[in-house]
Amino acid sequence: MTTALLIIDVQQALCVGEYACHDIDAVIGRINGLIARARDTGTPVIFVQHEEADSGLLTHGNDGWQLDARLAARPEDPRVRKTAPDGFHRTELSATLQALGVDHLVICGLQSDFCVDTTTRRALSLGFGVTLVEDGHSTIANGELTAPQIRDHHTLILRHLHSFGPAMSAKPAAEIHFDPR
Repeated sequence: MTTALLIIDVQQALCVGEYACHDIDAVIGRINGLIARARDTGTPVIFVQHEEADSGLLTHGNDGWQLDARLAARPEDPRVRKTAPDGFHRTELSATLQALGVDHLVICGLQSDFCVDTTTRRALSLGFGVTLVEDGHSTIANGELTAPQIRDHHTLILRHLHSFGPAMSAKPAAEIHFDPR
């Protein structure tokens, strides 16, 4: 099994201000711990960034579109730009993973109910095994449910998606380890 750490949409506009996701400081801390462990083993670390035309918040290149400054990203880390909740839809993610020989993804990031959920489902449908970092994704409240309720609900649902075939699991960040490459 060849694993990559996939970090979805941990961008400035979703980490500070009005649209800051729940418990974002702790989530970024856990993601940075995963990044450090991945780097120690030579596991690829891949960042996905969402963009919307003329949205203001996530327009390509603006401050909100940038990866959050607290994230332990490096310039040489692969970056994938996307315009839909699915990180694979009309992007180079699949080709990037194929070039790296990856068949398993550790997925974390933002937002639980949109891009994390959709990209996890698509990864499974494409044949990738997935480990969801259950305390490494977050969102904002939606008026009906709190952010923790949304996160916990999506973790529960995704944890039990076994009909695609590839292995699916959800674990806290502290329990995720990467094998040396």
